Amino acid sequence: MRRSYKVVDVFTPHPFKGNPVAVILDAEGLDTEAMQAIAGWTNLSETTFVLAPSSREADYRLRIFTPRNELPFAGHPTLGSAHAVLESGRARPRDNGRLIQECGMGCIALTMSDLDGDRRLSFELPPATIDMLEQAALSELEAVLGCGPKVAPATVNVGPTWMVAQLEDAEAVLALRPDLAKLAALERCLGVMGLTVFGAHSSGDAAIEVRTFAPSSGVNEDPVCGSGNGSVAAFLWARGLLPSGGSDYVAAQGRCVGRAGRIEVSFDAHGGIRIGGACVTCIDGLMLR
Repeated sequence: MRRSYKVVDVFTPHPFKGNPVAVILDAEGLDTEAMQAIAGWTNLSETTFVLAPSSREADYRLRIFTPRNELPFAGHPTLGSAHAVLESGRARPRDNGRLIQECGMGCIALTMSDLDGDRRLSFELPPATIDMLEQAALSELEAVLGCGPKVAPATVNVGPTWMVAQLEDAEAVLALRPDLAKLAALERCLGVMGLTVFGAHSSGDAAIEVRTFAPSSGVNEDPVCGSGNGSVAAFLWARGLLPSGGSDYVAAQGRCVGRAGRIEVSFDAHGGIRIGGACVTCIDGLMLR
């Protein structure tokens, strides 16, 4: 069977500078085992499968896989899949520019907008649950980092659960060389997806630098991570640590793996978080099985 297939670069308007997601647009008839096998074959941080919605509220349903497991929700696959669905004509935004995606977390609302002729997509981050790390886990995390975090780290559940740690500054984030073997063991022990670290820039277009690691899921470093950035945003809001300049900011991610992602983060008056950015299709073709 021929299935339409796209690879979309997310959090960038420039091909090959963001985080690619493979999107299988005709996924009906594929079972979980087949989807997981395809995700392992593409070997991208996530591969998604577009299906007919089971909820009347939704425009389509999405299943999201890493090379090793299925996720209830993830950020850059949500944006990249919405881009692919719109580009292929499988769904159209409603009058208010909204699109509703059904996934393991339920229904996620996306909004389409335009910035200087470039389409931007953003999603409403699911409500976050934040928990402190116990002392034993904190000690292990410090061994992973090779340093102590600037403020007390936490686990942040936004669908995937990330450990979130603030480092001294952006330079410390870029210089970080985590012990990935120790991190994978800690992830399994805590039942979390991985680790997202961030630090403030002193100048430039981005307020913070972010890096995300998930070795237990087969992703040593995620080039640009939507849910990781959402977890950082929830952490910042909860701790009262928002970057100077207001409740909207841009995060940079991907420099250490040759990318130049830009994540647009905004907050409403009640702490509701939106994560967005640009997307561009890099591959458009057919899967022949």
